[in-house]
Amino acid sequence: MPTLYTQAEKNVRKTYLLMFLFLVFIIGLGYIFSYSFNSPAILIVAVIFSLVMNVTSFWYSDKIALAVSGAHEIKPEDDPQLYHIVENLCITAGLPVPKIYLMEESAINAFATGRDAAHAAIAVTRGAIQKLNRSELEGVVAHELSHIGNRDILFMSVVMVLVGLVSLLSNWFLRFGLFGSRRSDDRGGGKEGAILAIVGFILSILSPLIATLIQLAISRKREFLADADGALLTRYPDGLASALEKIKNDQTPLRLANNATAHLFIANPFKEKRISTLFMTHPPIEERIKILREMSV
Repeated sequence: MPTLYTQAEKNVRKTYLLMFLFLVFIIGLGYIFSYSFNSPAILIVAVIFSLVMNVTSFWYSDKIALAVSGAHEIKPEDDPQLYHIVENLCITAGLPVPKIYLMEESAINAFATGRDAAHAAIAVTRGAIQKLNRSELEGVVAHELSHIGNRDILFMSVVMVLVGLVSLLSNWFLRFGLFGSRRSDDRGGGKEGAILAIVGFILSILSPLIATLIQLAISRKREFLADADGALLTRYPDGLASALEKIKNDQTPLRLANNATAHLFIANPFKEKRISTLFMTHPPIEERIKILREMSV
């Protein structure tokens, strides 16, 4: 059975593996274009680009996630109760107090991000503060602190940047390839444009699959483990269970959520029903509530 310590070690290994695979993917793509256009410079650019993006995803993914989510940092005087909850739970968990951010969203949700406990942040929506009572808010914060403690945040934040980049690259190659193909055809030669169009078309098909597979690599067990650790931290599983119940019943959409950041949140930010749970980054919320209720018996 996974523990906080084994999960932390596993997440670090998975992060480095993901960064290595991304490096290979981009360099391989650069090699294809370099060979097709007989231009070594393309391969050099691909190598530099992949290295820069790996460094960016490791060191700055938290800032990107917070910016994309529209979160802004708050101080103790802005919300004394929230700060008091975070500080008390951090003392209990033996963690440094993370920076606290607020998302001006009516939906109930939250996420943690950062590369380690010393450089972590917790973002909470306005809806969570307004709609949850103290014990429920403690349960949510404890869940996010568990993600920080077991270093889920490192892997999830890196995934957010790299998955988003793969999607952007596929769209760019597809648009540029089709446009370049038409422009080249007008001049009587469409070899380069045709190559870009073919690669772009293949990437446009494969990138959503690649992104989904990468997100599925974030085992949904991480949420069960964070739920259990959070419940142990507060010693009140019903608090988190009640918060998840409210999240389930609250139909307010999270406006700034997207496919690249969805896996960061405590619960799926998209309210529409899915046909299958196979491609969901979160386990069914009903199952999580059931397990927490059983813990309190």
